[in-house]
Amino acid sequence: MKENNMVKFSKHQVNGLEVLAGENDDIRFEMVPALGGKLTSVFNKKLQKEFLWHNAELELAENKAGDDYDSNFWGGIDELLPNDIPEAVDGIEYPDHGELWTTRLAYTLTNDGISVFGQLPKSGLFYTKTVSLLEGSGIQLAYEIANRADSRRHFLWKLHAALRIAPGDRLESPATKARVVYPQSSRFGNEDEFNWPVIDGVDAALVPDKNGTMDFFYLYDSPESNMSLVSKEGNHRFTYRYDGAVFPYQWYFASYGQFRNHYTAILEPASAMPVSVNEAAALGQCSVLEPGEALHTVVTIHAGTTHEINKRK
Repeated sequence: MKENNMVKFSKHQVNGLEVLAGENDDIRFEMVPALGGKLTSVFNKKLQKEFLWHNAELELAENKAGDDYDSNFWGGIDELLPNDIPEAVDGIEYPDHGELWTTRLAYTLTNDGISVFGQLPKSGLFYTKTVSLLEGSGIQLAYEIANRADSRRHFLWKLHAALRIAPGDRLESPATKARVVYPQSSRFGNEDEFNWPVIDGVDAALVPDKNGTMDFFYLYDSPESNMSLVSKEGNHRFTYRYDGAVFPYQWYFASYGQFRNHYTAILEPASAMPVSVNEAAALGQCSVLEPGEALHTVVTIHAGTTHEINKRK
């Protein structure tokens, strides 16, 4: 175990998988390199609160390339790279929910943080994420995505935080416009653009009871680059902050029982819209890297009290 000014980094085993952990007096995170660097826990120690949702029907396990994502949806924070739906992009056939979630990454553990890294086999994108702790309840994620292929790559990069929810919790987004992604499976059949968050007279940002429905929205035209889930009482929140030039869109998926009986909301800052990378590329609405080019960015997560998070803006 390594320690630096009350920050500790360690590792342990769960179901044969190596789990890396970092913690300070306020917060603890856990991450699994073999699962594409999935964050499996964001636990606020002072609140004694786990913010991430986990599928109680599944054990934490490694998946192989080409596996179906939905039936292996364990929860936590995945990242989708370089696609969502299975499709051929730039002449390459990509699997369901991309390559990263089934890619076993290498790692280094230092006094300053934990880095996971590796090359995605089909796209040739080299992914690096360095996770460190900020003062209080903050976690910093510093990224590099480099194109090591010999041709241009169009891609979607999407964060994917599955959170625990309760009736009355609320999505806070500065987005002004929204669309329903799949009207046929949404509690709202409206296909038209609307002013977020009211659709068909309903405040869609408010989490309902577990009533057998589902939401899936694109959110956009946002003057700020943040996305939060706030408790009903307003005192606890999970907040993403990021560069809006890298993630100009937000996707919000929430199952209130309709999707495999799950009750969770997923916050998804995204680099592309719509779900198809090919359609997004045709619209100029996806990430693009030329051979040898790299993308660098920093994302922060704050998971704690509203007062403490607002104080550190």
